[in-house]
Amino acid sequence: MEEELTIDAPDLAVVAEAFDPAEADSAVLCRSHRWNPARAAVLRHHLSLPAEGIDTAARILAQDGYQLRMAPDQRESGELTRVHAVRVQVLDALGCAQERARMAGLAQRLGGDALGWDALQPPA
Repeated sequence: MEEELTIDAPDLAVVAEAFDPAEADSAVLCRSHRWNPARAAVLRHHLSLPAEGIDTAARILAQDGYQLRMAPDQRESGELTRVHAVRVQVLDALGCAQERARMAGLAQRLGGDALGWDALQPPA
């Protein structure tokens, strides 16, 4: 029996990443040889937000099961702070595209930027 995946699972590895806004999410997933579409993954959006927008973003994203966390390699770029919005889900191209657009809209409303996303899964 497979254990339920959590965002803090110790053996997670990046299996797909999308940081080029011109590349379709379907292409990102298709070119990944490590991604297992039948298994849940941690979807991690990389955002750059102003400090005063972080609490607002956390509240909005929590409504859909996301946790907002400071990026481990957190660094400020001007007045923006790097954060990750993370949740567990089964990935598909449409869902990734919808969430990427949602994150871009949220970041823009708060005066920040959505840098891209990556997906993490434990080894098979």
